[in-house]
Amino acid sequence: MFETKFNQSKVIVVGGAGFVGSNLVKMLLNNNPETKVVAIDNLMSAEKENLPLDNNRLTFIQGSIADQVVLDQINDDVDYIFHLATYHGNQSSIHDPLADHANNTYTTLRLMDWVKHFKNLKKLVYSSAGCSVAEKTFDEAKATTEQEFTNIKHDSPYSISKIIGEFYSVYYHNQHQLPTVRARFQNVYGPGEVLGAGQWRGTPATIWRNVTPTFIYKAIKGINLPLENGGVASRDFIFVDDICRGLIACALNGKAGEVYNIASGKDITIADWANTIVETAGSTSKVELLPKRAWDNSGKRYGSTDKSEKEIGFKAEVDYKEGLKKVISWTKENLERIEKTMKKHEKFLSI
Repeated sequence: MFETKFNQSKVIVVGGAGFVGSNLVKMLLNNNPETKVVAIDNLMSAEKENLPLDNNRLTFIQGSIADQVVLDQINDDVDYIFHLATYHGNQSSIHDPLADHANNTYTTLRLMDWVKHFKNLKKLVYSSAGCSVAEKTFDEAKATTEQEFTNIKHDSPYSISKIIGEFYSVYYHNQHQLPTVRARFQNVYGPGEVLGAGQWRGTPATIWRNVTPTFIYKAIKGINLPLENGGVASRDFIFVDDICRGLIACALNGKAGEVYNIASGKDITIADWANTIVETAGSTSKVELLPKRAWDNSGKRYGSTDKSEKEIGFKAEVDYKEGLKKVISWTKENLERIEKTMKKHEKFLSI
């Protein structure tokens, strides 16, 4: 029987104001009436408004987990930690590898070293990325299993940072018995991902964060959807509620030292994804064919779900069309807020 509740627990979500983090915080509070949650976020790529700040079981700490003043507020009374903080995402990391290191690699090392001797901690769940271990191929996709190796050639500092985080997870587990579990994300989409969230990070990717919210916003506005390399690449898209359920399954049922794919188990090409969004949104947008991005060699991929289903009881529940309907509806309802957030960066870039 797999556990689903935290009961009387104290849970820390690092990166708790971000897209995934804020959805996880809400799920923890809604489903566990006796659980207290601490969300930590430096708001580099997030907005404080994502959080239910009026909930008296939620404490928000603004700052980086790499800062000593923040670490000093984490004591050995915490039951679970979800480490979701990252430097979002590939293109920002390519633009500024040092910032990626400071906000991705170094944060992971600081957190794990700080809690390595905690006695009460039951699990530290580290959010990794499927792109770090997936085969670089544009041929037919094969399910990526929870293999313990990676190609030395990576597309971005972000991908490198994510796999280094896995190395540290394994190291601190073996050396200090820190109960780490690695959750390998696929491409997450869902309500709550705000275009332009956080601070300007040097590139238009600050605004056009990920493919799904970008395509949905442009479809709603009747703007053409950009398809790099003709949209031939494929991804395993997984709804944010499923990701949160997967993270919780890793915390409650995962074995310390292990790694689990949090995936839908199927892929769809970016071209088909774009067309599905246009159709679902009832949009007049067309696709705009663009050249291949020079840095992006991650062609077709999806994650195997066998291990996660068998060992932690996780299986994705939300299908693509159902999920997209929810995100399109949420985006329309929050369009004013999204555009206000995007406009924060007008002084850097005309959008």
